[in-house]
Amino acid sequence: MVILDGKKVSEKILENVKNNVSKTLSLTKKNPHLAVILVGNDPASKVYVKNKQKAAEKVGILSTVIEQPCSISEEELLNKIENLNNNKDITGILVQLPLPKHIDSKKVAEKISPQKDVDGFNPINVGLLATGAEPYFYPATPQGIIMLLDEYNIEIEGKNALVIGRSNIVGRPMAQMLLRRNATVTIAHSYTNNLDDKIKTADIVVSAVGKKIVRCKMVNKNSVIVDVGIFRDSNGKLTGDVDFDIVSPSVDFISPVPGGVGPMTIASLMMNASIIYT
Repeated sequence: MVILDGKKVSEKILENVKNNVSKTLSLTKKNPHLAVILVGNDPASKVYVKNKQKAAEKVGILSTVIEQPCSISEEELLNKIENLNNNKDITGILVQLPLPKHIDSKKVAEKISPQKDVDGFNPINVGLLATGAEPYFYPATPQGIIMLLDEYNIEIEGKNALVIGRSNIVGRPMAQMLLRRNATVTIAHSYTNNLDDKIKTADIVVSAVGKKIVRCKMVNKNSVIVDVGIFRDSNGKLTGDVDFDIVSPSVDFISPVPGGVGPMTIASLMMNASIIYT
C-alpha cells in the first residue's frame, strides 16, 4: 500500500508555480493578482481564505481579500464582481462559498469573467470542460486529484473509475476530467443501488460525499482510493469518507485525511491563480 501524500506533492507544485510567477513578472512586469470576496463571518470560510492568502504569498501571487457583511444584497455583490472584472490589475477572482441564502451562487458564478474564474465555476468554463474543450480554468479539487495521480504514475487510461458524489464542485467535473483521460467513468450518488458492488469493481475510486461510506469489505484489492471528504467525527477528529485504518492495508494506493486532497486543492488553485489572461 502506498499513501498518496498530497502535502509532499503540493509543495513540489507550489515551487513550480513560484518559479513561473517569477518568470512571468520578469518578462511582462505583471504580477498575478487574486481578489477573494468573503461574505459574512463563517469561521471555516475565514480559515480557508487565510490559507489561500498564505499560499498566494508563498508563491509570489498578490492577493486582496474583500470582506463584505452578510447583509450585502445580491445586486451589490454582483456589482462588486463586475468592477473586479473590469479592473485590469486583478487577474483572478474567487468568491468564497458558502454564500448567505439570499444570494444565488449560480448568478455569482455566471458574473465572474471566465478568464478570471480561478475556481472554474463559470458556466462557460463548465461547458468547455463538459464538451471536451479546454476551459480557461479547471476546478481546483479535480485538477489537484489528477495531478496527484500523475505524480504517482497511476494509469488512468482504460481504467474503471468510480466517482461517488455529483456536486458541481467535485463530482461532476471530476468525472469529466477522468473521461478526458480515457477512463471508463461511473458516477454514484444517494440513489445508486448496489454501491458496494460498484466499488469492488472499480480500479479508481474518488469519494466526495462527506460521510463515512467506503469500508474494507467493499474495496478492490488493486484499487486506488482518493478520499475527498473531510469532516469531524463524534470525537472531534478530522476524518474522511474512507475508513482509512481498515481500508488502507487492502488497496494499492490511498489518500489520507488530512494531508491528501486538501493540500492538492490549494496548490491547484494557486496554479490557476498564476495564469494571466488579461
